[in-house]
Amino acid sequence: MQTQPYASALIVGTGPGLSSSLARLFARNGLKVAVAARQTAKLADLCDETGASAHACDATDPAAVAALFEAVEAQNGAPDVVVYNASNRTRGPVVDLDPGDVARAISISAFGAFLVSQQAARRMLPKGRGAILLSGATAGVKGFANSSSFAMGKFALRGLAQSMAREMSPQGVHVAHFVIDGGIRSALRQVPNEAPDSLLDPDAIAETYWHVMHQHRSAWSWEVEVRPWMEKF
Repeated sequence: MQTQPYASALIVGTGPGLSSSLARLFARNGLKVAVAARQTAKLADLCDETGASAHACDATDPAAVAALFEAVEAQNGAPDVVVYNASNRTRGPVVDLDPGDVARAISISAFGAFLVSQQAARRMLPKGRGAILLSGATAGVKGFANSSSFAMGKFALRGLAQSMAREMSPQGVHVAHFVIDGGIRSALRQVPNEAPDSLLDPDAIAETYWHVMHQHRSAWSWEVEVRPWMEKF
């Protein structure tokens, strides 16, 4: 069965939830892991636990993203799996939103994903292998009231993933978009006792990413939805 062996992973947009679960999963399976965020102080414990290297990066800055990849490549080799997990939103009615805040939200959710994917693709395509994994949300398929900036960013992210999958899959690079349809549990967002498993377990989501990474190329998924069993469609 043909699968892609992975040696080096880069996770952009790292915090205490899904990204941390992915870093732990990758490290347990022998990958060299690099994590990137605007502020790296919060990543110290994760790096101690996983052996990951931490990198400060503004994902909306082309020069900063290029420098990030160069630094990771020098330390761990070119990453053959890249995860984009950064997003931003500004809430409120359309008539009240600040245009600058909206532009920033879209830039982080979508333009940053393009910049990171571009750098990843430039390294993966010559080798004919690799995986680019983009973290989406319900808002990428269903825009909610008072959440237009998030919907625009996530719709754009989904379009980017679909376009890249059609372009790069025939060249050996697996591009996949994950619709995370529901709330993710965390220390600040506990599962209610009366509704067990009503929030997504970040470790379970990470396992889904891992499965998709190792799909046989005759049956690649470009998009996967994950939702709690109680979540409404």
